[in-house]
Amino acid sequence: MGPAESRPVAVIGPGAGSAPIFRGGGGCYGRGPLRGRGSEGAFYHYFGSKDAFGEAVMKAYFADYLADMDLVLGEPGTTSAKLLMNYRRNRREPQSVDECQGKCLAVKLGAEVADLSESMRIALKEDTTAIIDRLERTIADGLEDGSIVVDGAPRDTAQVLYDMWLGASVMAKIHRDIGPLDTTTRVTRRLLNL
Repeated sequence: MGPAESRPVAVIGPGAGSAPIFRGGGGCYGRGPLRGRGSEGAFYHYFGSKDAFGEAVMKAYFADYLADMDLVLGEPGTTSAKLLMNYRRNRREPQSVDECQGKCLAVKLGAEVADLSESMRIALKEDTTAIIDRLERTIADGLEDGSIVVDGAPRDTAQVLYDMWLGASVMAKIHRDIGPLDTTTRVTRRLLNL
């Protein structure tokens, strides 16, 4: 690992990198978001490549995302069904606002990254798999506490829910209408027998 590859987390770090990048659009993929975060502003001083930058952005974003998800799904004294629906509600709200930083990175970049960069595709796959893992655990816990009833394996249900939610987020973005998000929330309740 060269010196440029060892610095991205310090420059973008969890909680530090995503908002300026999302607010600035494509123009902030250069030195702008890095100014004031080190002695040198040159892009390649911090990142060995654009793919390394993209991976660092995704890792920082998903570190925050997964930490938030753990907080929501780990609320004590709450049934698993309620935790899952709280998570869904918390994810619906940012998708329904116009501020671009509220949108899900997987929605914004998923298809494009999968076609253009193998290393970024793998990073995105790992992070979205971590989301599905957490959903699966919550569904399994719900089967144990009796608050959730599903036909089939918790993993399959978690995968279907995440795929459905991701697709609805894309459609809400395309149509600039939150209708798909509301529809998937109703279908989620039916799938979990709530």
